[in-house]
Amino acid sequence: MTARRDFDHEASVDAVRTYFDQLGAGEWDRLVSDLPGRVSLEMHQRFLRRFLTSGMRVLEVGAGPGRFTILLASLGAQVVVTDLSPVQLELNARLVAEAGWESAVESRTLLDVCDVSRFHDGEFDAVLAYGGPLSYAFDEASSALGGLLRVTRSGGPVVASVMSTLGAYRYFLPSVLELSELYGDDVNDRIIETGDLRETQPPGSGQHTCRMFRSRDIEALVAENGATLRGLSASNWASLGDPDALLRLSSDPFRWDHFLDREVALCAEPGAVDGGTHLLFAASR
Repeated sequence: MTARRDFDHEASVDAVRTYFDQLGAGEWDRLVSDLPGRVSLEMHQRFLRRFLTSGMRVLEVGAGPGRFTILLASLGAQVVVTDLSPVQLELNARLVAEAGWESAVESRTLLDVCDVSRFHDGEFDAVLAYGGPLSYAFDEASSALGGLLRVTRSGGPVVASVMSTLGAYRYFLPSVLELSELYGDDVNDRIIETGDLRETQPPGSGQHTCRMFRSRDIEALVAENGATLRGLSASNWASLGDPDALLRLSSDPFRWDHFLDREVALCAEPGAVDGGTHLLFAASR
């Protein structure tokens, strides 16, 4: 059996930055390029609305080109926009302005989720970390979540999404089989166990690399930081099934809306929460 490799954290973070610099506007299109992506976007939006109220000052970590910045602004938030990638921050400035919501942005700055030391304790009413910033913290995910909780006022929510180990295994099974053939079942088994993709997609390879999570991992991270888990959901579930059935549903606005309502409810079920491409959660202390 091949031993698990140790990876330098800074090299891993630099690889993530390079990946999103090169992805550019592709990140804006990612959640609307197909029907499962549209469902995931809807699930993220509805989950966020459960925890946000107008007038909140929000730290957005991993803001990317601004889809959720615009949503935060439309919900009446004042937003401090941050991202690891300077290219994504430039896109955010342009696209948020084009959407007419620039007045809601307090500032923009480069930020690694693992270091929020520039902010004071309880400085924000809420923190949003969608798009997997904690998945790019790798072995530092627990301390990174602790930092986000620290800068959030008592009782205020940290709302985040991370990549899902079991959901990715199910949805990307053809790619999983390719990895087994290239690297061996022992390496693939380790990825399923740890969620860490760096053995097969190492920093510097130009591939998308991250750490994936199970719901039990999120529960443990929240508990380690003395926080309360206020919500947990898959980002999609039934919508990752038959694409023809999903297309038929989307052609009927009434049935599509009903399907989305049902998807929201099912994604929070214990039997489905690990079955999406991402896990959504909210925590506070």
